[in-house]
Amino acid sequence: MDIVTWMFPVLLTLIFLGVPIAFALMSTAFIFGIIRFGENTFFVFMHKVDDITGASILAAVPLFIFMGNMLEKSGTAERLFEAIHLWTQRLPGGLAVGTIAMCVIFAACSGVIGATETVVGLLATPVMLRHGYDKGLISGTVTAGGSLGAIIPPSVVVIILAAVSEMSLGDMFIGMFIPGLLMAFLYVIYIIIRCYLDPSVGPRIPLANNTMTFRSKLKLTSVALLPPLILIVAVLGSIMMGIAVPTEAAAVGAIGTVILTIFYRTFTVAIMMEAMVKTIEVTAMILVIVVGGTMFASVFLSSGGFDAVRAVLDFWKLGPWGTLILILGLVFLAGFVLDGLSIILIIVPIGFPLVESFGFDPIWFAVLFLVVKQTSYLTPPMAGAIFYFRAIAPPEITLAHMYKGVIPFILLDLVVLVLVMVFPELALWLPEKLLGS
Repeated sequence: MDIVTWMFPVLLTLIFLGVPIAFALMSTAFIFGIIRFGENTFFVFMHKVDDITGASILAAVPLFIFMGNMLEKSGTAERLFEAIHLWTQRLPGGLAVGTIAMCVIFAACSGVIGATETVVGLLATPVMLRHGYDKGLISGTVTAGGSLGAIIPPSVVVIILAAVSEMSLGDMFIGMFIPGLLMAFLYVIYIIIRCYLDPSVGPRIPLANNTMTFRSKLKLTSVALLPPLILIVAVLGSIMMGIAVPTEAAAVGAIGTVILTIFYRTFTVAIMMEAMVKTIEVTAMILVIVVGGTMFASVFLSSGGFDAVRAVLDFWKLGPWGTLILILGLVFLAGFVLDGLSIILIIVPIGFPLVESFGFDPIWFAVLFLVVKQTSYLTPPMAGAIFYFRAIAPPEITLAHMYKGVIPFILLDLVVLVLVMVFPELALWLPEKLLGS
């Protein structure tokens, strides 16, 4: 058996032993690189590090992370929350509906999954509990809504995916747009139907608690909602219209969030410094993992790993669709033990060339990949979204509530997956129209 086939078992062993994923990737790559290429391994790794540090697409990562941190620390989210719920609270399950809408807007401003779920969860959970919402519905709404950051652009995870797969980030952002909004729309429809059929699950707020005039609502909404929407249009619109590349758009967004905090009179030097320090910490963590993943992939592929995988698939005679489903199944299973970045860095360098070799559109596959990754992110027992929520949820919301609450949203994610598989235009129509790709 070729030595390259042992790389994945060794990597998984190190991960299960508790070695941080970045160092597990680097260690495995170093060991097998020395065995295969000797001292030339050092020069290859130095070249890969140089490639990562010089990759212009990765410059967007700290800028989008900074956007999320500034929005989180400046109080912008509280204004959005109040404005959105003014209009949704009288719907069946209106507070939960508003929470999903809040998650979409915040995800489109920040691109960071954890930030979206944490900020919105801290705001929405106490309010829904106070009005008697079902604890399972609260859990499912916050975790599923927060996870939309993986499929609503500008997602930091997608920036890494584009860099690793060497695909157009602009095409990927635009391809995510319709499936992401479709997913959020299905969440909202589910909440409304469930709360209409069983009002005790998500009670309407009494009129006595909603005495504001229409003009007052409109004024509050315009002040709270219009500036963030302008920011979203400036960032995503410039990418979709081809006016700016993603890194330039991210820079506009970073400057825009600072202007936004000044507009809301919440800007302080301390807040900006705190956001910058947090940005440096998160960016450093991400880039170290990316470097480790790049080293691992380079050794694996240079050692004939792709040919070995292709030979195994040919032996099994899975065919194009069988291979596609196998790769997506591996992504789903990997989500039980690995974080999103690790999944991308381990599976993408092998999976994407295989899929392209069968003639599948890479943008379409990227969207399928992201939907499956998000579904895995929600799925017990190792659901990352649930662990985020556990950190901020009050004691009366138990793990059982969380597990039960996410099940309907997981099923809705699978509906979106099937729809995108059957109707590739959901992912490909918008990029073709806007960019002619």
